[in-house]
Amino acid sequence: MKKKVFSRFTMILFVIGLMTAIQFNTINEPDSRDTRDVWEIRQELSREKQLHSELLSEIGTIDETLEKYKESESDSPEQALQETVETLRKEAGLTELTGPGLRIVIEPSPEAVATGQNIEQISPALLIRFVNEINRFNAIDLAIDGKRLINTSPIRDINGRTTVNGEPIGTPPLEMTIVAGTFENAEKLYNHLNASPILDNFYIDNLSVDVKRPQKKITIEAYNEELELDHLKAAEGE
Repeated sequence: MKKKVFSRFTMILFVIGLMTAIQFNTINEPDSRDTRDVWEIRQELSREKQLHSELLSEIGTIDETLEKYKESESDSPEQALQETVETLRKEAGLTELTGPGLRIVIEPSPEAVATGQNIEQISPALLIRFVNEINRFNAIDLAIDGKRLINTSPIRDINGRTTVNGEPIGTPPLEMTIVAGTFENAEKLYNHLNASPILDNFYIDNLSVDVKRPQKKITIEAYNEELELDHLKAAEGE
């Protein structure tokens, strides 16, 4: 009998000890710390604010479209639908676009030319980074070497050639054209790119980047490839 009681008592003490150890470990375990510096946190906050602004803009655009449909219910719903289609085509990059913007010329660096070094294409990785740097600004439309970029445009290496939309781009010098929405936005982009450290990466590849002064009228080509709609299908009518 005593042996049975002693066994139960030992088991209870073991459970109590285990719970105490777990609780002690929980209390003394340091919280996960955010190791990001102030600049990284500010960048993350800036991205979140930009996303919030874009969402508000999208909501405003949708509200305007709905109002057009309501106003034209008895007049001309076909016209409202056509205007919406044209707006969507423009946003998708399927139309030629003219507006305030700037040109960027990527060419061999003077040092590379003077020393006779071999100039190769821009690597896909560097081109993607540069495009991402440009796209930090809202309302940007961009063409690289005459090839319009849209949301689904791939930039990749195909058989050793850097391609945009599946077509190889030329060896520098080549030109990028940008329509920035407003002249003010074009000036901000101009100042940002000229101060960006990403330009130093081009010098490593024997290239230099000349960001031209903003202009009031820049024209970029329409996207001339077939859109891939593999994951979309027409809605069935009721």
